[in-house]
Amino acid sequence: MTIALLFGTLAICLLIGVPIAISLGVAALVAIYFGSTLPLDIIVQKAFTSLDSFPMLAIPFFMLAGILMGKGGVSKRLLNLASAIAGWMTGGLSIVTIIACMFFAAISGSGPATVAAIGTFMIPAMIAKKYDPGFAAAVPAAAGSIGVIIPPSIPFVIYGVIGNVSVGDMFIAGIIPGILIGLSLMMVAYLISKKRNYKPDDETQKFNFKDVLVALNDAKWALLIPVIILGGIYGGIFTPTEAAVVAVVYAIIIGLFVYKELDLKGLYDSFMETIIINATTMIIIGLSVSFAYFMTIEQIPNQIAQFLTELSSNPIVILILINLLLLVVGMFIDTISAIVILTPILLPVVMAVGVDPVHFGVVLVANLAIGFVTPPLGVNLFVASSVGKIKFEKITIAVIPFIITMIICLALITLIPQMSTWLPSLLK
Repeated sequence: MTIALLFGTLAICLLIGVPIAISLGVAALVAIYFGSTLPLDIIVQKAFTSLDSFPMLAIPFFMLAGILMGKGGVSKRLLNLASAIAGWMTGGLSIVTIIACMFFAAISGSGPATVAAIGTFMIPAMIAKKYDPGFAAAVPAAAGSIGVIIPPSIPFVIYGVIGNVSVGDMFIAGIIPGILIGLSLMMVAYLISKKRNYKPDDETQKFNFKDVLVALNDAKWALLIPVIILGGIYGGIFTPTEAAVVAVVYAIIIGLFVYKELDLKGLYDSFMETIIINATTMIIIGLSVSFAYFMTIEQIPNQIAQFLTELSSNPIVILILINLLLLVVGMFIDTISAIVILTPILLPVVMAVGVDPVHFGVVLVANLAIGFVTPPLGVNLFVASSVGKIKFEKITIAVIPFIITMIICLALITLIPQMSTWLPSLLK
């Protein structure tokens, strides 16, 4: 009865368009009031205590660092570097977009932020070169999802905190899967561009190693950020949270004094934008934890774990079943809420059948990354639609080949755990 109240209320709220954070809180409230003897103020208590966490501080600081980078001239220099690398190819602008998204992902740690930063420049540029508008918007929408896989990644931080898994290991584990997805998306973009005869940005342009070196030199201060973050964490110099603060300080320095494209107004706007985004994120996390806590009290995770392990003890079968579940969940629930709710449920299940928690974390986030481009939620699709002023329906159709590619990559990441675990094991 209690379980039906919990999930029934959640489903009704989502169907009538109630925001996900409020839906989770209302579902927990109804289930506690009608189906248990717990005090109602437990919802507020759990929401606040869940946010009283030092590792969680990494989230607003990584958000701020990404926004500062976008306003401080980083996006432009990363685009110039990507253009020097791939601008001469057939469909060069689409491949440049994907490369630039991968670079920016390694700075921002956010999918929608990556789409906004790169899509603002590249979608109009592709349309001007007679690219199909739907395709032009679908490319950054799909590539932007890599933002939550290539480190630093905000979802990895949340998973690490909730699952008691090393955030540093999660960051390193995301490198190879992120590169795999990026290269695969480039291949698909190239094949589509070749079929539709999308010309390079400059048809006289040839690959010039000197131009790459010049662009690389110009972008060197931006590209140092992930090196500083990962090097500092694994060198024992600072924690992931301290790394996020270092990234903010570094972003301010290069924006104000090196690139000189960030002024005091830009600094103020960056802080205000971060506050607004982070407030929303923290409300979601807090109420998600309250929801997850009630599920734990009601032994729902144990029941689900028991059900899955009774179906099979084969880790591959369990992971495939979980993948199918997560692909559906990602269509309706945002990444942060899904991680907070599902990690306590699914992590014990996979660990019981011998799956490495780092590997599972990458599989979990890779699944939810696909959710960024699958309707009806499809946050990246909405961002691309907004910045490119292109109908949502056109982007939805154009993104299908990229979704299929990402699912194939997900299958490889799932079936080959070494893709996630090899690099972290080398650094231990």
